[in-house]
Amino acid sequence: MTVVDRSPAGGPETEVPPPTSVFARMAGFAHRRRWVALVLWTLVLVGVQAGSLIAGNDYREDYALPGTQSQRAADLLAEHGAARAADTVPVVVAVDADRNAGATLADPAVRDRVTRMVAHVAEVAKVGEVRSPYDDPSAMSPDGRIGYATVVLEVPAKEMSKADAERLHDAAAEFADDGLRVELGGDVGRLLAEGEGGLAEGAGLLAALVILVVMFGTVLAAGLPIATAVFAVGSTLAVGVLASHVFTIAEWTPYVMMLVGLGVGIDYALLIFARFRSELLRGRSPRDATVVALDAAGRSVFVAGCTVIVALLGLVALGLGSLRGMALSVALTVLVTMLASLTLLPALLAVFGDRFARTFQAKAERRARRGRGEEGAVWRRLAAVVQRRPLIALVSGLLALGALMLPALDLRLGFADAGNDAPGKTSREAYDLLSEGFGPGFNGPLVVVVEGGRAGAVPATDSAVAAMGRAEGVAAVGPVTPVGDGTVAMVQVFPEGSPQDKETSRLVNRLRDDVLPGIAAETGAKYLVGGSTAATEDYADKVADRMPLFVTIVVGLSVLLLMVVFRSLLVPLKAALFNLLSIGAALGAMVLVFQHGMFGVDPAPIEAYLPVMVFAIVFGLSMDYEIFLVARMREEWRRSSDASGAVREGLAHTGSVITAAGAIMVAVFGAFMLSPDRLLQQTGFGMAVAVFVDAVIIRCLLVPATMQLLGRRAWWLPAPLERVLPRLEIER
Repeated sequence: MTVVDRSPAGGPETEVPPPTSVFARMAGFAHRRRWVALVLWTLVLVGVQAGSLIAGNDYREDYALPGTQSQRAADLLAEHGAARAADTVPVVVAVDADRNAGATLADPAVRDRVTRMVAHVAEVAKVGEVRSPYDDPSAMSPDGRIGYATVVLEVPAKEMSKADAERLHDAAAEFADDGLRVELGGDVGRLLAEGEGGLAEGAGLLAALVILVVMFGTVLAAGLPIATAVFAVGSTLAVGVLASHVFTIAEWTPYVMMLVGLGVGIDYALLIFARFRSELLRGRSPRDATVVALDAAGRSVFVAGCTVIVALLGLVALGLGSLRGMALSVALTVLVTMLASLTLLPALLAVFGDRFARTFQAKAERRARRGRGEEGAVWRRLAAVVQRRPLIALVSGLLALGALMLPALDLRLGFADAGNDAPGKTSREAYDLLSEGFGPGFNGPLVVVVEGGRAGAVPATDSAVAAMGRAEGVAAVGPVTPVGDGTVAMVQVFPEGSPQDKETSRLVNRLRDDVLPGIAAETGAKYLVGGSTAATEDYADKVADRMPLFVTIVVGLSVLLLMVVFRSLLVPLKAALFNLLSIGAALGAMVLVFQHGMFGVDPAPIEAYLPVMVFAIVFGLSMDYEIFLVARMREEWRRSSDASGAVREGLAHTGSVITAAGAIMVAVFGAFMLSPDRLLQQTGFGMAVAVFVDAVIIRCLLVPATMQLLGRRAWWLPAPLERVLPRLEIER
């Protein structure tokens, strides 16, 4: 650690020659034992990748919501033998009215074709039986044009693979012709809507490489940060595959691990490499430049990584199944990328250090011969402009962020369904046909579970069915279906709106709060409103209930860590406030694009767990830039005691690095907009907006303006806190 001599009255600190820090020792070891470090990292990568290929993954979802009404309804049905009710697949058949005006499914030729299709599908592997639409009048639309056969699976629907879905679809589609449409719906049909991965990651890495080449001038120099990130992310993804056999990890978690891991991995390596280049240009040898870079920038990387990990672990406090597994997996990814930046990168710098020294020195000499100013001059001028009118800069930036945040007030949470799949996909076509034939609410019925009564069995449900049928927003109520021993029954309630409609959400609350309590008082039975739409409402409520605890943990621990690092009270509070603004701006932009349908995107609610996930990740990443920038400002303040000059020089030395790092993260995150998965599109877009806002508006405008207004007070820490807080220095 750096030893400092603190002057009285909060003045600058005089730096005393420090002992070698742990980061410097790590750099020295990696430089001396470069090949050992490289071989060890290679063995780790190859070993865990081989293990993951042998073991395979056991990714699984966990959307259990203990204590909620929808979860109690699902548990009750499972206890009474209805747990496999969801393991069915609808095969939707429809007469093409454009080609066969007036034709219906009852026409002899059409009926023969559909009947043969039902028999053929019944022979497909993993299919137990197929119920014909002609056996159930409710499986036919009122006009007779649209119907559905029900495929009963021999295995749980979640165990069906994409290949199984393709066999099922192909068997049914054989009987489609110009006059008859055949589509596969349900969760099994949605397997065919999944796209192939790789495009988003490849596009993000290519964009990052281009940005780094522009910054450093050589492909080799640009490749080192990317290689470091790839080693770290590749190792962690394989560990995640192995961990999925022990912990609950959702199938979409690896994509989030790649998204975050590539972003922070390249950024951390970039920060260290930029400091390494700076020290080379000062005349240091490659070894000394590596040690100084790790001793200075390595500390910032360590603290920045810890803030991201703390923010991610805050998600564990929410207690939401798959979200907990994602948080732990991504936190591990950040930890490994941080370790790679502190151990693998110094070894690579040792291998190529002499070549970099010659290249960077030659570029600097050419720059001097051309009469170009020193690097950082543009950022120094920008800081000077902001410092001349700091209040105007601060208010302008806050107004811009406030305008972007406003749409977030209309945030609605939900889960993607087949209606959000790409047009032309069989699951989307099936969804649209069912909506057309049976009404929008058919794709997401509410499931009302009735238990017990004064007579010890399911009470007469006529009054309940009648009351629900009269409720505003109800299109139809299905028949009462006894479950198990007859002490439990279920009733399907079909809303007038689609599963993602606001009115459907209001209907859930109306049934729970107004309609069913009165019926329960009369009959003595319990009425539970479940189903996917009700579960979405419960999920949103669960997140809202625990959000204050989550925010308190994440913000509180992050502020405490920054107080320890910067020995300041106001800087951490300012950082937390600005980070919250960047998150609000990201959520507002997500609402505009994905919920309101800007730029032609199909409008739908934001994925239910996305706000808290984006909050945790973005809050931690925003702290990265805060630490990179303010650490350099504090270093200049301790050296010169000039608060205004420290702000200007801090931005001059870090502006280009923060901008390049932000551009890389925007490129990596934004590339996930190319993914066919709506969750990844929303995640990538939201995080790209947050990073852009943070790197451009906050770090280049609001932070310099605020630090200028605070002046020397920025580095004030109350005496009681000064005595209690431990000391952790991140500057040399």
